[in-house]
Amino acid sequence: MLIVEHLAKSYGAKQAVIDVSLSVGAGEVVGLLGPNGAGKSTTVAMICGLVAPDSGRVLIDGKPIVDDDSPVKRRIGLVPQDISLFEDFGARGNLELFGALYGIKGSLLKQRVDAALELVGLTERARDKPSSYSGGMKRRLNIAAALIHDPDLLILDEPTVGIDPQSRNAIFDNLEALAASGKAIVYTTHYMEEVERLADRIVIVDHGRVVASDTPAVLKRALGNTGVVVLEIDGTVDVAALLLESGVTRAEQREETLTLGIADLGASLPYVLTWLAARGHAVRRITSSQANLEDVFLSLTGRQLRD
Repeated sequence: MLIVEHLAKSYGAKQAVIDVSLSVGAGEVVGLLGPNGAGKSTTVAMICGLVAPDSGRVLIDGKPIVDDDSPVKRRIGLVPQDISLFEDFGARGNLELFGALYGIKGSLLKQRVDAALELVGLTERARDKPSSYSGGMKRRLNIAAALIHDPDLLILDEPTVGIDPQSRNAIFDNLEALAASGKAIVYTTHYMEEVERLADRIVIVDHGRVVASDTPAVLKRALGNTGVVVLEIDGTVDVAALLLESGVTRAEQREETLTLGIADLGASLPYVLTWLAARGHAVRRITSSQANLEDVFLSLTGRQLRD
């Protein structure tokens, strides 16, 4: 549904985007991640046809965005980070206005408005103005506004900023339902747990380039250790011998603490415990953790704060 090929954009001497390529299929959720200043916002603007690329191209279902009047732009629904609603209109009035801007009228407009309100759980508050809404309700209405013209591609720019966990979970449910119905979704966020739940694939952009693009599981495996185990043990372990054992990729002992990198916790940890017991090392405590997307993100983009 979306193909982005070698996008580049400069503002004077500053290269905001140097070479970004990605794709999103129907029914697929792709998480777009990157540090501040990595080029995400410019990439999203070029995908939506709001900014013209210096080079590269964007295809929506095989068709390029030629200019502001390109019909293909109607197949995109954008949910911006900043709330974009008319506070003086009720929720239904907002959706009717957005629908009218897309030329939707009559019974079809009513059907679309009713369906959008039902999806985001605002049917009972349809006549209330956004000024009376909580932050989470405004976010959900913002999503409904992006859906009123039934787009094939939905782009969400940090849609859960500043909202409560219940509203965040409701938005996740909405997006999962939309993906199941065949919508292609691009989701940008700084919350790693969100893309872990939602994304089929993740694209990490840094310094205007794609530095990683794959499924969450494959990206985590790229760190080399999918699991870290810390054991409190008796005695000094022959670390060199342990490293020869299957599944142990890293071993380090400091006093009574043994830290292991294990490629497959479920398969290898029981063997490691048996190996230690056979050599007289009593294990007093075990803690384990899985590599997560935050580990992947920091390993690829660094830990230095950027603005």
